[in-house]
Amino acid sequence: MIQVTAFKWVPPFAQGSVRDIRVRWALEEAGLGYDDHLIGFEDQATPAYRALQPFGQVPAYRDGKVEMFESGAIVLWIAQNSDALMPADDAGRAMVTTWLFAAMNSVEPFVAELAGIDLFNADKAWAKARRPEVEAFLRKRLAELQTALGENRWFANDRFSAADILMTHVLRDLRHTDIVPDFPALADYVARAEARPAFKRALADQLKPFREHAPA
Repeated sequence: MIQVTAFKWVPPFAQGSVRDIRVRWALEEAGLGYDDHLIGFEDQATPAYRALQPFGQVPAYRDGKVEMFESGAIVLWIAQNSDALMPADDAGRAMVTTWLFAAMNSVEPFVAELAGIDLFNADKAWAKARRPEVEAFLRKRLAELQTALGENRWFANDRFSAADILMTHVLRDLRHTDIVPDFPALADYVARAEARPAFKRALADQLKPFREHAPA
């Protein structure tokens, strides 16, 4: 049985954003069952968990064949064996892989920097000074992303793929802002992805333990 590690609980601002949701969503789209192995913050630094995930993060993954960490790599592994997430032809697979890496390398760093300012450093003087420039860079990148999407529904060959799991997750990390709605094609894209039954199941499964383990 496939096993995915996830947190028992995270603060509200992180709920729906923790990266195990990427793996859960990919497994749901691929029609693969799995067990989630829940850990607490106290487990992150233990030798046993660091042997599975060197940085103490989630998710870690095992399926009887491989043990992995890094959500993007795990999603790619799942996709390589799923027609629902990766086409069979070489050109199609190359394009999905390209857009999967684009989500993590060309878009996510801009999103992550802004989120780090807003969620962890908003009251600091350096953050207030830095934020306008960060947002300007991010908006430029999102404009480029929207142009690349054009009239298509999805990023790689206009068919839903593993790349859209990563890209949607990255854009969802801006939901504490009003930035994505300023790019209508991207807002519609995220809404389409979030409407998929597999995403809804993955989100519900991530959120369920947070309610059960919420601090008193």
